[in-house]
Amino acid sequence: MTKYLEYDVVMVFVSSILTLQLKYKIMTRNELKTMWFNLPTQTEITKTILVELSKSKEFWVGYGEVTITSDGPNGYRHYKTHQEFPLKYALNTKEYKSGEYQLAIK
Repeated sequence: MTKYLEYDVVMVFVSSILTLQLKYKIMTRNELKTMWFNLPTQTEITKTILVELSKSKEFWVGYGEVTITSDGPNGYRHYKTHQEFPLKYALNTKEYKSGEYQLAIK
């Protein structure tokens, strides 16, 4: 019986030492980088086209900005442009024509 008791005590001691080492370990740059890239990413995919019309009544009448954003497990993509006819531009983009993006007008 003493052998089993000693074995259990040694295993508890070893596991507590390993826990302490993990808790207070100073990580190298490569370990941090590996840990960062292995973090879970979001599984939701959001794809939006945002059209913002110019609010100025004196300058840039009829102009606006078009922002195309997609975010998901494959990464983040952001594209913004200033156009004379922003709604016409947004409706003619390949992203809008694909049917995957939501159109929002601000």
